[in-house]
Formats: sequence, structure tokens, C-alpha cells
Amino acid sequence: MSEVRTRFAPSPTGYLHIGGARTAIFNWLYARSHGGKFVLRIEDTDTGRSTEDSINQIIDAMKWLGIDHDEGPFRQMERQQVYLDYAERLLKEGKAYRCVCPKEELDRKREELLKAGQKPKYDGACRHKNIQADCGQPYVIRIATPPVGVTVVDDMLRGTVTFNNEELDDMIIVRADKTPTYNFCVVVDDAEMRISHVIRGDDHLANTPRQIIIYKALGLPIPKFAHVSMILGKDKARLSKRHGAMSVLEYRDKGILPGAMVNYLVRLGWSHGDREVFTIDELKKLFDLDAVGKSAACFDEDKLGWINSEYMKTEPAESLAPLVSEQLSARGINAALADIVKLLPMLRQRSRTVLDLASGMAGFFTDEVVFDQQAAGKILVKQVAPALTALADKLGKSDFSKVESIESDFKALLEELGIKLKDLAQPTRVALTGGTVSPGLFEVMAALGKDKCVSRIRKAAQMAESSAV
Repeated sequence: MSEVRTRFAPSPTGYLHIGGARTAIFNWLYARSHGGKFVLRIEDTDTGRSTEDSINQIIDAMKWLGIDHDEGPFRQMERQQVYLDYAERLLKEGKAYRCVCPKEELDRKREELLKAGQKPKYDGACRHKNIQADCGQPYVIRIATPPVGVTVVDDMLRGTVTFNNEELDDMIIVRADKTPTYNFCVVVDDAEMRISHVIRGDDHLANTPRQIIIYKALGLPIPKFAHVSMILGKDKARLSKRHGAMSVLEYRDKGILPGAMVNYLVRLGWSHGDREVFTIDELKKLFDLDAVGKSAACFDEDKLGWINSEYMKTEPAESLAPLVSEQLSARGINAALADIVKLLPMLRQRSRTVLDLASGMAGFFTDEVVFDQQAAGKILVKQVAPALTALADKLGKSDFSKVESIESDFKALLEELGIKLKDLAQPTRVALTGGTVSPGLFEVMAALGKDKCVSRIRKAAQMAESSAV
């Protein structure tokens, strides 16, 4: 196979979780870095658990991440006859057989093996009975696994992994209700879709020898395999809901940018020197399996937050502003995109997420200040009231078209009152923003405008005057 063709094949039984997203990203980037094709396939043969909502959610999550597919999405439930035709071929060639063993008998034999301390496996009772389709009994179709020898998996990440065939039983490839099983569908689909590289989690490694046996029985080319280590929580336990959000879209709702999410998930296993932050275009050029480690990676929300803060500094205004607008709208604040864009240079450097940015920006579009009561009680005390009143009077005559003019008038007032910068700067900051932390004070004043500044400072002066302290 000269052309690199990868695929992501989720089962739509829930949301797109962190591990699945990383698998999709690895396959996508490997195809992009090698000039190949990326295929999306929905493995929906588990009809009892697969839902349309899950399919839509998975596709929405991939769109949000920016993972575009070249072919698909294909759905296995629409290809049932294809799988049955391949199974019929194996039956005709004597590489598969019908099995009529009752479930009760199989369960009994399984229990006996377990009690004897042996690994449960089918004993091949029907393998040589030549049972026909008109036998009058329910039957499954099983692959005739070689009873001796080994099946070798040449893994691109783990090297050679050998499995003894005697430990692999004659697995079912078609159930009694005529639905094909996972391992059989995967092989047929990967072969027909000309998948050259199968990159997936190491929890699939045990399936690989079974799939190779099916490839060989069908005479189909075997793709290259790469099994990626699982993702752990910070406590080194397998990642689960107790470690935080599991759904990719939950992180979107937390204010994480899609590029940052992709960047972070790629770095869970892949490295390029000591660099942590990459653009998506860089990842499309640099990613390769040679730099994917064998050890399990640990998911760290703090690290994700840091990478997101780096992305927040460089995200184009035309893509960041609508995200902020959406968050502001959820708070009942309607702000023009142009006004949001003007505030980005001042606020984005201090924001870890889009939610942080929206929170910091909200006060610029409202008439009322939401005060940090502890800060207001500590700083807006009676003794600062005269200075705040004087500042409001001064700013009412200031030129707000330039930050330098505001700063000059502010410092002139300090000299007139004979006080230091810190004596008035912090009360002013609380008056304007409600808290003690903000971007540069004079930049905040310019962004708020004269009317809001004067109004807020006068209100704070009144609060200070009525303070008991």
C-alpha cells in the first residue's frame, strides 16, 4: 500500500471521550503528515447501545476540534450484506464453519474450565461436523483458527508481539441473528477501505491476532498496526470521570480552544524536542509515530489550561471574538464584535480560558459593577472617599482619547493631594472593576470611557463615605 490511509472508527455508544479524541487526532495527523487520506467510519453494529445522538455528538466534537475527514462517515449497519457475503465465502472455502452448540452447554463448559484454573475457550465441537444452513437449528459462524503455531503482530510502537494460536479459540464472526461481530467487520472494512495504518489504543492489542487470522483466511493485505498506550489520571489510575470531564465537548463548554485541545492531546504521547506549544499547521508537518512513546501518558487539566492560555494570546481576533460574544450573551450581555475585538489586546494576556476572558470583559459592557465584597470592604474605606471624589471631578475634564492623557491627569491629582500612587490606584481599580486585579489601570479607564469611569468612581466614593471603617 503506497498511499497512507488511516481511519477513526468510534462506536456510537456515548460521547467522544478524551482517549478516543486522541486516537482520532493521531490518525488524522499521520495521514496529513504523509499526504494521505483520513477516513471516518461509525461502528454501530451494537444496536442495543448505539444511538443517533451519540453519532451526532461524535461528529460535532470532531468538527469542533477541526478534524476533517476525506471519506465517510461510513456506517457498518449499512454494510451488513457485505460482511455476510465475506462470511459465506469463508464457509465455502472451509475456513469457517457453522456451530449449533447451545448457550447452556457453552456456559457449562466455560464454568468447568474456570474451576479447573484454565482459560475459557471454545473446544471446536462443531468444527468438523459440516453443518449446513438448512440444519433446522440456530447457528453461529466461527472462523477456523489454526490450532497450533503462532500469530505475530509487528507493531510500529511495540515491536514484535507473539500470540500462541492454541490460546485463540474459533471466534464467532456471525451471530445467530445474522449480525456480524466486531472483529470480522473491522477486517472487512479496513480491507475494502484500503486502510494502510491502524493506529489505536493498546486495549485493542488483544484483538489484533484474531483480526490477522481473519485477514489471512480472506487472503487480504494486512495493514500496519500501532497500539498507543492508554491515558492515565494524575494519580496514575486509568482515566475516568473522577479525574474530571471526559467528554471533549465539556472542555469546549469550559472555554478551551479547539487548537489548544488538539495540541494538548497530541502531546499526550508524542513529543518534538522540549516544545510544548505548536500550531495545527506545524503538527500536520511534524507528527510521526517515531516520536510516540510507549509509556502511558497522564492527563493533567492544569497543563491543558496552561496550553490554552498560550493559545489565548495568539488566537485570531476574528475567531476569538465570537466565542466571547457567545459567553457574554449567555450572561444577558449584548456586545458588538467590534467592541469585543478592541478589548482583546488588553484582556487576552491574562485569560486562561474563553470563560475567563468573558468574565473579565463583562464589566466593560454593563452599567453596574459587581464588587468583590471582601476587597470593597477592605479598600473602599472612609479615608479614601475625598480622593475618589476629587478623581471623579478631575476625570470629568480629562481627554479620554489617549491613555497618556488619563495617566497624566491622574498623576497630577496625586501631586495636588500629596498622596502616593498606591494610595489611589487600588481604590480606583476596585471602583472601576469591582476587584483588586485587572489589566493596566489607565488602559481600563480608556476602555470604559469617561462617563462610566466618572460614574463608577463617584459611586465608590459614596460607598467609602458610608463605610464604618
